[in-house]
Amino acid sequence: MISTSRPIEATPEQVWAVLSDGWLYAGWVVGASRIREVDPRWPAVGATISHSVGSWPLLLDDDTEVLTCRPEHILRLLARTRPLGESLVEIELTERPGLGTCTVTIREDTISGPGLLVLPALRQLALAPRNRESLRRLDYLVRGRVRRDHEG
Repeated sequence: MISTSRPIEATPEQVWAVLSDGWLYAGWVVGASRIREVDPRWPAVGATISHSVGSWPLLLDDDTEVLTCRPEHILRLLARTRPLGESLVEIELTERPGLGTCTVTIREDTISGPGLLVLPALRQLALAPRNRESLRRLDYLVRGRVRRDHEG
């Protein structure tokens, strides 16, 4: 799996608050253009987010399903973009002791579809920058929420 990490100046609880709000998914996941529906159980195992990928008018409607959920630690997802394929995505939060901050790591790889025809090294060339940008967007959302909460 391709791994990308970013330190975020927030606690795992603060980052988790954004990850666990499925309506924010398109705000930080590069490629997700809109959210159509969020299972009220999100991010419980088996819950889904119905999303669209692409740019209007060329959109693919599909969903992402939670495979593993350990609040404030791990969120493992099956991201679907059929007929293009499916990807396994793991988001891990690691607390940075004594700092009140954490490191967020995204691990991702294609598990089905035409993307498997691409060599892993070439997939990494596409996924690594995408996931760096996703983490940057997640960082902005978390910091904005933390700032808003402190300004009260």
